[in-house]
Amino acid sequence: MSAVTCPSCGSERTWRDGTRLTRNGDVQRYLCRNCCVRFSATRLTRSNQSERDQKFHRQSLNSLSSLTLFRQGNREAESRVPSAGKAVQTLVKVETQENRAAGATTTKHDEATIKGLIAQYAYHLEKEGYYENSAYLSLIRLLAKRGADLLDPEHVKTVIAKQNWKKSTKALAVCAYDVFTKTQKLIWCPPKYTPEETLPFIPEESELDQLIAACRSRRMAAYLQTLKETFADPGEALKLRWIDVDYKNNVITINRPVKGHKPRQINVSNKLLAMLAALPKTSQQIFPTSYSNISLLYRRMRQRAAKTLQNPRLLNIAFKTFRHWGGTMVAHYTHGNVLMVQKLLGHKNIQNTMKYIQMVHFKDDEFDVEAATSVEEAKTLLKAGFNYVVEKNGFMLFRRPKRFSA
Repeated sequence: MSAVTCPSCGSERTWRDGTRLTRNGDVQRYLCRNCCVRFSATRLTRSNQSERDQKFHRQSLNSLSSLTLFRQGNREAESRVPSAGKAVQTLVKVETQENRAAGATTTKHDEATIKGLIAQYAYHLEKEGYYENSAYLSLIRLLAKRGADLLDPEHVKTVIAKQNWKKSTKALAVCAYDVFTKTQKLIWCPPKYTPEETLPFIPEESELDQLIAACRSRRMAAYLQTLKETFADPGEALKLRWIDVDYKNNVITINRPVKGHKPRQINVSNKLLAMLAALPKTSQQIFPTSYSNISLLYRRMRQRAAKTLQNPRLLNIAFKTFRHWGGTMVAHYTHGNVLMVQKLLGHKNIQNTMKYIQMVHFKDDEFDVEAATSVEEAKTLLKAGFNYVVEKNGFMLFRRPKRFSA
C-alpha cells in the first residue's frame, strides 16, 4: 500500500487522524508530521466537488503551509512553530471551513476536543470567580450533549432556541455561553430572552416535613431541615462548616454567602442541632458533597415520597422552595416587614426580597392563641412573639403562627 502524500509539502510522513462525517459518508482525515497540515485524501479526487470548493480548500491548506512540527535537534524549526493554543484554534477553524465547503450542516468534533473545551471553560470560571454558579458549567455541558457546536455561535443560538426551556433558563444559557465565547475569543451577537415573571410555589409546612421524614439518609434530612430553619440558599447551606454552628446559643452563622447575599446569623431549634450532632464529622464541612450529587439524590427521594404519599405537590418542591416558603412565612409573621425579610434572607438588594413575599392564608389550627388580663401578661406574650388581635369581655387575645412558636 502506497503512502499518502501531503498536498501541501509533498511529504509522505503522514498518519491517520480520525474521520469526519459529511453528506457523502465518512472521510478519512490525515495529519502531515512535516508541515502540520490536516487534509482529506478523498477530497482532492472527488469528482462531484465544484471548482469553487477545491479552490477554497487549497487556500485553507496554503494558510497553514508555514507550520512546522518541532523535531529534536532542529532548533530553527522551533522558532517557526506557533503556540499550541493558536495552532489548535487555527486547525479547528480550517476544519470548520472545510466542513462548510463540503456541505456539512455541523462540525463533528471528537469527544476529547469537547472535553478539553469544557475543562478550559471550567478553569476560566474558577479563575474569574464564576465557579460558584455551577449552572453555567452545567448548561454548557448540556448544550454540548444536545449537539451544539460550541465553536459555532450561530449553531449554539439555534440549539438554545429549539430547547423546551423557560425564557429564564434560555437567558441563563446565553449568559453561560457568552462567558465561553470570551475564553475562545469568539465573536457573536447574543439573543435576548426576557424572563417571565412568575410567583414561586409555596407549599404547606406539613409537606416540607413529609419530605424531611421521607429521607433515608440522616445527612439529607439534616440538610433539608437546615434549609427550612435558616432560609439559606442551597449553596450557602452546602458550604456550612462545623465551626459555624454554635450549640450553646442555638445559632448558625452563614459566613460564606453566595453572590448578592450578606453574611448573617440565624437562630435554630434544638431539633436541628441534634440532627447535626448525629452526623459524622469526617470533614470541615457539615455536608461534604457537591451540589449536583445532593440534588440528584434529592430528586430521587422526592419522586419516591410523592408516589408513596400520593401527593404530586411534593414534586414541585425544590431546594429553593424552602427559602421561598421561609420568606413568605416571615413576611406574614411580621405583617409585611420587608426589612425584616431582607435581613433574614440576607439580600443586599431589596428588590430581590419583594419576589419572596407572598401572603399565605393560615387556618385557625395553625395558630397558637393566648389571652391576657393584665398589662404584664400582655408584655410577656408580646416578648414571646405573639401579636395582639382583639379585646373581648375584658380579655386581650393574642396569636402567633405555630411555625415560629419556638
